[in-house]
Amino acid sequence: MKWMLDIDINAPVNKIAYTDKIFVIGSCFTEHIGGRLADLKFSTLQNPNGILFDPTSVCGSLLSYINNKQYSQHDLFYLNELWQSWQHHSIFTGTNAEVVLTNINQSQQRAHHFLKEASWLIITLGSSFSYRLATNGETVANCHRAPAQTFNKHLISIEEITSCMFDVVHQLSSFNPSLNIILTISPVRHIRDGVIENNRSKARLIEAVHQVSEQLDHVHYFPAYELVIDVLRDHRYYDIDLVHPNYAATEYVFEKFTESYFKPETKVLVEEVKNIVTAFKHKAFQPSTSAHKKFLKTYYDKVVELQIKNPQINFESELAYFNSTL
Repeated sequence: MKWMLDIDINAPVNKIAYTDKIFVIGSCFTEHIGGRLADLKFSTLQNPNGILFDPTSVCGSLLSYINNKQYSQHDLFYLNELWQSWQHHSIFTGTNAEVVLTNINQSQQRAHHFLKEASWLIITLGSSFSYRLATNGETVANCHRAPAQTFNKHLISIEEITSCMFDVVHQLSSFNPSLNIILTISPVRHIRDGVIENNRSKARLIEAVHQVSEQLDHVHYFPAYELVIDVLRDHRYYDIDLVHPNYAATEYVFEKFTESYFKPETKVLVEEVKNIVTAFKHKAFQPSTSAHKKFLKTYYDKVVELQIKNPQINFESELAYFNSTL
């Protein structure tokens, strides 16, 4: 008896290798994928503006990286005793405007240079709802708990989404001709908008990204949304809030991602890296014993050998740990 639906994942001809740089941007589900890639020692940069949910904010941020936009104090606003940016997550807020701007502009520069050299860009869209300033219609990426009357809520149309996506993809192709793009839809439910409204929002995203991916060979669709909603399709795969997929669900999605998007040799190397990372996280109760010292020596030798074969992977922390008491 079958307990799960089958789903076809169209794997790209070009696949991910450890020599690739991977830029990850979008919703909080993006950070699950980006975090797993970083844990496995891939060269990644994720969400230079912080978490972004709607296509307008994502596209605007990508264009700012292409152009290496540098922000000024004119781009900030002061609220609740903090300097903040409408285009950035609250992780960038602070009491000193100069420090806030320095952090934002350093992040912009890192994003500009990394995106120029990246082989892959993973975009995860979360919602078709956007918030726009009531004063001038500017789209905001984060509301920063400003009063509700500060904004007008807008459900972005499919035409608006496809237009901004096509525009940014074409500009990305000119900026970095080697870039491959993966589009995904977050399975996180935005129930604050309402269950029905969330489904309308997701439907628009799905249709729009398919219009883009079906017309451009270097743009691919990975069905993270369908894997959770249609394959797992059970509330036990969500956290207690019934909104965010839990660890089992995100691991399942990531396994499907690696199966479809990693080169065969990458999959083999992933298992070796995973073994080392697991050993690195192991904390001994009796670190002075000869058994633990033997454990450290064994893994130190493994890392050295793997580092020689794969100099692009950064094992600096692991080497320091395994060599700490030898």
